[in-house]
Amino acid sequence: MPCRTLPPPPPPAYLRTWPDRNALLYDRGMALDALRRRSLGVHRILLLWLFALGCVIGWALLTVPLEMIEDHDPMAFVMGPLCAVLGLGALAPCVYGVVVGIRNDRKTRELTDSWLALDSHPASDSALRSPALSLCWLLSSLLVCALGLWASFAAAAYAEPGRDSYGDVALGMGTGLILWLTGLIGITKAVGHYRWAIRKLGPAGPVAEAATHR
Repeated sequence: MPCRTLPPPPPPAYLRTWPDRNALLYDRGMALDALRRRSLGVHRILLLWLFALGCVIGWALLTVPLEMIEDHDPMAFVMGPLCAVLGLGALAPCVYGVVVGIRNDRKTRELTDSWLALDSHPASDSALRSPALSLCWLLSSLLVCALGLWASFAAAAYAEPGRDSYGDVALGMGTGLILWLTGLIGITKAVGHYRWAIRKLGPAGPVAEAATHR
């Protein structure tokens, strides 16, 4: 998600003009809620999967020339470069989108820390834990990661000479690698959020829960 959609950082101390603490907490809560949704929202994981799908399509197009060369297809000299260009055209923007998303996650975390440092309000800060969303990221990413590992190993282990070409094996292993990396990104994000919540908000225990209901 582009950085321009993120809330601005809190103003420096000499420019803060909140009339009272309630006004500060209101703006702080709005900013933190927006940052939470932009970091762990369901749309983010769907966007990550969409980028992964684009990478799979791009990789599939890149393996077409290899399969055509193996089949001694005379159209390989024409279709091969075309598929390679289309494959790179699909792969490069998706990889770029994932990299930008990772950078924006880092920016979101820095902004969240900045707004948290303004004050403390356990009743609203507890929502930043987002255990349900974090668990959704973790479980779905574990599934994607396992699917990627299975696809990679199955493509290599069950390939038979004469039935499966090098292009088929490359397609299966490349697809599996893309899925595995996608799952790994999601797992890293979920675990990183959990560690951040423990470090910044403290453990979610009976004392913390009682504080949120005061």
